[in-house]
Amino acid sequence: MSEPAVPSGTRGAGPGGAGALTMPALPVGRVLEVVRAPAHVLSTPGAVVDPADPEVVQLAADLLATQEVSPGCVGLAAQQVGRALRVFSVDVSGHPKTRTCHGAFVLCNAEVVEATRRERGREGCLSVPDLTGDVRRARRLVVRGQLPVSGERVTVATDAFEAVAVQHEIDHTEGVLFLDQVAGAHALHPRQRYR
Repeated sequence: MSEPAVPSGTRGAGPGGAGALTMPALPVGRVLEVVRAPAHVLSTPGAVVDPADPEVVQLAADLLATQEVSPGCVGLAAQQVGRALRVFSVDVSGHPKTRTCHGAFVLCNAEVVEATRRERGREGCLSVPDLTGDVRRARRLVVRGQLPVSGERVTVATDAFEAVAVQHEIDHTEGVLFLDQVAGAHALHPRQRYR
């Protein structure tokens, strides 16, 4: 995919594009407890949010703060901290599988616009700490959403590992775990622990 067209009134960078989304200033985030399966909230589709609502703005900051202190975490959704809302954070900076990276960002009310080049890959999740699974996901992705604080509508075109992370988090906001996406028990694996 070449440089994506970015509709007027939106921002974003795509594969080979220029870097990070410019996030609005957020308050200081609090580290929240991560909910584990089979908690009901993880299977609850999220409500559409007002990105300018002070509670949503604080949640955005909290997701980033919680993600930052969680080893190996590249994304976190509102459901994973006990809130059934359409808000998630992603940051794949420094991950060895990353090609395109928009830095640390939060999207509200995100939806997939285009998804191509589906491949199977191994995924894990903070809310399912003992398992990983083989999931088919698009490796090229275009999503639309809104930034917290401003509500600015953005289009994000991405690929590879970041595309997988974004899809995983959008699934969470729809009440779907990676466990729901695997082909069967043969595609689940115990998580490897490294010391």
